[in-house]
Amino acid sequence: MPRDSNRIESSENGFTLLEVLLAIALLAIALPILLGLRNFDLDLHERARELTAATLLAQEKMLETELAGVYPIGETTGDFRTAPLGAMLTVQASDRAVGYRWKRTVSPTPLNLIREVRIKVSWPRGATEESLEVSTYVFADKTS
Repeated sequence: MPRDSNRIESSENGFTLLEVLLAIALLAIALPILLGLRNFDLDLHERARELTAATLLAQEKMLETELAGVYPIGETTGDFRTAPLGAMLTVQASDRAVGYRWKRTVSPTPLNLIREVRIKVSWPRGATEESLEVSTYVFADKTS
């Protein structure tokens, strides 16, 4: 018998409705998860940038303290609006670290000539406040 060219054979390969629905269901589950991971990645990138900035600012404040060479016992605070030591006058220092604040604590140790210097840098992150602290020990002369 001759074959009818207009007739579609039932053995032709293709996707059934059930297979299509399952594929759409899997996409509906996977896409929100993948988008959530992307948002999490962006948040981690932003936090890493903030930690890097805070570390560099703490290092700058620690170097400034060491270059001053005077270590009176006590606590001082401030922000990073003033230009760093050695900065050129053309640098816009007012916008360099918006929201970042520092606290320097100089405390005595059991050794009379040694002081502990701690620099804490804090900044707002959403509804909370993040902070980073570095410390070192310095020789202090008898007059400070």
